[in-house]
Amino acid sequence: MNGSMAYLLAAVGCLAGVAGVVVAVVALRRAQSRPQQRAKGPGDPLRDRDADALRGDPRRLKPGDIVEIRGVSYAVRGSIRLVEGGWSWAEHLLDDSAGVRRWLSVEEDPELELVLWGAEQGATVTPGAPTIDLAGRRYTWNESGQARYTAVGNTGLDPTGTMRYHDYQAPGGAKLSFEAYGEAGWEVALGELLHRGEVMIYPQSEVG
Repeated sequence: MNGSMAYLLAAVGCLAGVAGVVVAVVALRRAQSRPQQRAKGPGDPLRDRDADALRGDPRRLKPGDIVEIRGVSYAVRGSIRLVEGGWSWAEHLLDDSAGVRRWLSVEEDPELELVLWGAEQGATVTPGAPTIDLAGRRYTWNESGQARYTAVGNTGLDPTGTMRYHDYQAPGGAKLSFEAYGEAGWEVALGELLHRGEVMIYPQSEVG
């Protein structure tokens, strides 16, 4: 009896050990086959979320919204989203009550930069030189490249396409930009760097 009981207990112990190994192997395989969660980045630690909450978030601007810049109210007629490699930014066509059209560019690199642009219709300068003199300022070349764009709303552009650009800057935050969409010629614009507190956004309800 004692020998049989010892044999029985030993057999049960072996079966329990084997079962434990099987459970461990199955659990390991399930863990290996489970998709791994992608770690999220920490985000921009300098982002002023209080300003976004109080004055509206320029990153979320869209056609139909109202923007107040330095006390002047503009309607957003259209928006262009541009992508160049891992870098992206947006340009919004604004229209005030007198029909004056401006552009507002919004980009993070990494801090938020807002620039109000006005077209220089009669400018005869072309891009490429290290410095350009225009409207009493000397602008120095900053960057150039080509981006793909997606346009929504009233921009006068095809829904998608490519854009070439040359950007210049002067002391004090003044900017000069050359842009060519598709096969069109260069468009010249002068820009003013805006402080965050000079821009107030009034989002409008989504239509439909």
